[in-house]
Amino acid sequence: MIPRTFSSFHDAYAGVLEAITERPDQTISTRGNTSAELLDVSFRISNPRDRLPYLVRRPVNIAYNLAEALWYLGGRNDLDMIGYYAPGMSNYSADGHTLTGSAYGWELFQHGPDGMSQWDRVIRLLTTDPDTKRATVTFFRPEELAIESNPDVSCTIAAQFLLRDGRLHLTSYMRGNDAYMGMVSDVYAFTFMMEFAAAQLGVDVGHYSHHVGSMHINDRDMKNVRRLLNEARQDGYQRPAFDVLRMPTASDWNDIETVLAHEAILRANREPLTSAKLQAVALGPYWQQVLLVFEVYRQIKHTDAPVQAATLAALDPGYEWLVRRRWANRMPKEAE
Repeated sequence: MIPRTFSSFHDAYAGVLEAITERPDQTISTRGNTSAELLDVSFRISNPRDRLPYLVRRPVNIAYNLAEALWYLGGRNDLDMIGYYAPGMSNYSADGHTLTGSAYGWELFQHGPDGMSQWDRVIRLLTTDPDTKRATVTFFRPEELAIESNPDVSCTIAAQFLLRDGRLHLTSYMRGNDAYMGMVSDVYAFTFMMEFAAAQLGVDVGHYSHHVGSMHINDRDMKNVRRLLNEARQDGYQRPAFDVLRMPTASDWNDIETVLAHEAILRANREPLTSAKLQAVALGPYWQQVLLVFEVYRQIKHTDAPVQAATLAALDPGYEWLVRRRWANRMPKEAE
């Protein structure tokens, strides 16, 4: 267990990986994966907007992180969108078209008999009873275990929103979490949705807490994890410092719908996102940055040429840092 508060996910990530590699509780083997496991891991992030790790040995796929969060907020379960950013997700689709346990947004935004979704009920409850302890959404369904061969069982059990002293906190509860791979995208998406919920409520963001029954690192990833940890232990190491992006407090569903509409155009390679087209989009700078990341990914997926220098130059410095290291072989020569 890690009863610690970290200021950023960058620090939490390194702390969890170090704890598992140095003090594992168990070695387990399930579904062909042997892993080092630490039970009952908990940590808190005091600034959940600082949700990205900046490590040369683990440059995250920021396009996927953003797409997954928006896929959830879009209430989707289709493989078409998320599979474009993570082709490996097709391995978890029973029918080749949809996902079940991984499609958290489908659970959050399906309308019930009262015409409201879990998300709607939480927002309404927090509006009418700010001190409530009931603002909880659930993901894991008992019937997921009824089919032994189910390839996509939800890793997240539930999440609880707590509005205290004018700040919205979020606590997630997970049955299992791959510390090296899955935790990065899970924390990113959950804190992103938390920030959007705070905008809907007109309140500030509080802290984010992450509770996991089985936190683990697969043996196949252990060498990469040790290299990553060694990077942060080098003499003189300093984490790259970038301004933390803040979602506008006026963000609403129109922003989400507009971003998703343009994402679909870029994903289908129907037209590039030029500077002129970006400025014509009815979105503020924060959301325009999201589209720029998707444009970078469009160039990587649909062309053989280096990513355009002008596109890179327009990116937020933190996004640019990740893009240049994640796809180093696709950078323009002047970036070398």
